[in-house]
Amino acid sequence: MPEIKSIVREQVVSASPDASLTELADLMDDEDVGSVVIVEEEQPQGIVTDRDITIEAVSRGEDPTSVTAADVMSEDLATVDIDSGIFDVLRTMEDANVRRIPATDANGNLAGIVAFDDFVVLLGRELKLLGDVVEAEIPPYEHT
Repeated sequence: MPEIKSIVREQVVSASPDASLTELADLMDDEDVGSVVIVEEEQPQGIVTDRDITIEAVSRGEDPTSVTAADVMSEDLATVDIDSGIFDVLRTMEDANVRRIPATDANGNLAGIVAFDDFVVLLGRELKLLGDVVEAEIPPYEHT
């Protein structure tokens, strides 16, 4: 079974739990991402998404400079091993009801992140290859 190593993003945008929501929003803007993995001593502790910032700070009238990542991050963080198979990762994501999931190495340190969109791109590539194989094996269409 293919492993997520083939699609995992190793350059993960991360921050500490004491980072303010303003700092996280600036980081997301600078890095053009929709989430930041919150780490302590290289180990993922949670994720803060742009949606979290919107709901937890903006819509509730909170001061985003005083609310921290620890205040809004997901507390029951699901992670997968970097050597996990693609189908196992998809099951874990479904069970946890998440669209992105950190991958960890054997020591539990952050090794990457994989998002649902990465699987969509992979599936598109695989379908194209499958289509190419099928198209090569069928006789050409005759138009009259």
